[in-house]
Amino acid sequence: MQTTTPVSELNMAESLRMLSRPVHLTAQGNSNESLQGYAPALLPEQLGDREFCSDLGIRYPYLGGSMAKGISSAAMAEELGKAGMLGFFGAAGLPLAEVEAAVDRLAGSDFPCGFNLIHSPHEPDLELALAELYIRKGVRLVEASAFLALTLPLVRYRVHGIHRQADGAIVVPNRIIAKVSREELAEKFFSPPPDKFLRQLVDEGSITREQAELAALIPMAQEVTAEADSGGHTDNRPAMALYPTIQSVAVRMQAKYGYAMKLRSGLAGGIATPAAAAAAFAMGAAYIMTGSVNQACIESGTSDEVRAMLAETRQADVTMAPAADMFEMGVTVQVLKRGSMFPMRAAKLYEIYRSCAGIDEIPVAEREKIEKTFFQASCADIWQETRSYFQTRDPRQVERAERDPKHRMALVFRWYLGQAAHWAKNGRAGRKIDYQVWCGPAMGAFNEWAADSFLAIPANRRVATVARNILFGAALLTRINILRYQGINLPADALHIKPLDDTQIKEYLA
Repeated sequence: MQTTTPVSELNMAESLRMLSRPVHLTAQGNSNESLQGYAPALLPEQLGDREFCSDLGIRYPYLGGSMAKGISSAAMAEELGKAGMLGFFGAAGLPLAEVEAAVDRLAGSDFPCGFNLIHSPHEPDLELALAELYIRKGVRLVEASAFLALTLPLVRYRVHGIHRQADGAIVVPNRIIAKVSREELAEKFFSPPPDKFLRQLVDEGSITREQAELAALIPMAQEVTAEADSGGHTDNRPAMALYPTIQSVAVRMQAKYGYAMKLRSGLAGGIATPAAAAAAFAMGAAYIMTGSVNQACIESGTSDEVRAMLAETRQADVTMAPAADMFEMGVTVQVLKRGSMFPMRAAKLYEIYRSCAGIDEIPVAEREKIEKTFFQASCADIWQETRSYFQTRDPRQVERAERDPKHRMALVFRWYLGQAAHWAKNGRAGRKIDYQVWCGPAMGAFNEWAADSFLAIPANRRVATVARNILFGAALLTRINILRYQGINLPADALHIKPLDDTQIKEYLA
């Protein structure tokens, strides 16, 4: 029977933090030393899947996920890229010109980065225009998010430029990393592009028949991120249940199609601490993806007011609220409820939408309340503003709204949901009570871990520093667990993983 070895007398904390050096624990007897425990050297870049990192040209298996309206900003992508990681620019909800400006800013960088392509079921032309922009600008990596099914623009992006080399290998210039929370969607992304879309692309001249034949031999996405309980669009899935399921789908689909390339899965949602990252890698994640915690960093494209709110967030301070982009479908997003009335007000608007046939059907007292407190303007004025917006963006929405009072009501209500995100992002004075801040429980977990450290101060939260701490701590915790599995009883100071500044981390990795 294995016995535990007390090591409280040893300076284990410092030894374990020196990740580049192995740790040997010996016990001294009368005349001999015997090895009681061993932890190998383990650097942060050794976590996850090394081939994945090599394929993407990054050093660490760490991705910053896309957050809409440029909250995951170009500056954030730059900082992560320079640190040997990868960030996705949050293109969702932005005018095409702003996305193009971000593409141009990041073009030619000496580090990899990616851009978001979000599913837009109510605005398919917008999704198409974004996919075409990425093709035209030579964007080679996108994160596909919120997709309910595969679409023609997504397939068009994936297969553009596909060809076979002289040695027979299939080259696919455009890479998709899909973010899903359901196994049936993982199956779709791990499958080849649907035949119906390939035939349509051939018929319209976007690809050749030879390219369609090659496309049938590749997956839509080589990597799928299992999105657990995250901010924004989420199914609130528990990571410990979701990730093994998505991983098993990858194994099954690899065997079914016999791809030359290896299918991989990563994990997102709830990852903001070393313990969460270590758990993800222990389950076999090729990479981890962070989100909510990055929004609280100084490089994010949100306001200082929001960053301050996020710094005070606890795990129970989040809730679900109707989503602006899929309002009529009843789709919800996870948002911050602490300090904001937005979740309750958005839910009230959806309740009214469900029960009324149009704005004129809303009870007078109810209508006056939302005009005075929610909109701070009349429904008629909001409709005129909304009408002008859609006349430029998508005139068909206006045509439908003129015929259908319920659709007009939906567009007016969506005005509030959309503006609430802008008010938060811009730090609009006088509208803080209506801020829509996408956030998951990971934010509260990070704040608890960072309490009483330099990272408790919002101004000190740099996205690369936070990332380095999460990875360093994950490697350290993995070493600690290796010794625990050998029956080593470690002292409390060795088990306490605290945030370190960049200089301290660099010294420990030397």
